[in-house]
Amino acid sequence: MIRSPALLLLLLLILVAGCTVPQTAAPVRSGGMAPVAVPYTKVGLERVLGQDAAGLTALFGAPDADVREGAARKLQFQGSFCVLDAYLYPKDGGEPRVTYLDAREPDGSAIDRASCVAALTRRDGGR
Repeated sequence: MIRSPALLLLLLLILVAGCTVPQTAAPVRSGGMAPVAVPYTKVGLERVLGQDAAGLTALFGAPDADVREGAARKLQFQGSFCVLDAYLYPKDGGEPRVTYLDAREPDGSAIDRASCVAALTRRDGGR
């Protein structure tokens, strides 16, 4: 039998922590529609992954947001169809390059990244 209240509380907390289920954020659509799972693949992203900031600007035009944090950088491109966040990180002391992309519809709903890249490439006549 455990006589120490502190030890009993610790054991109880460990047991309760083991019973929790991790929650993941899911996009919520208006109108009661269920969220749609969007697979994360690299297909269709070949023109963007590995690009530096100059390459992204040549492809999409001037970014709508440019956020720097240390050596990392996020460039955001917005269109009527979607918003694309490109995350650039340096490797081996070189120029920061795109290592990850995130895309969403203007209302925050999930969207396929390759579709967003294609739509932004065509915005304003393809820049």
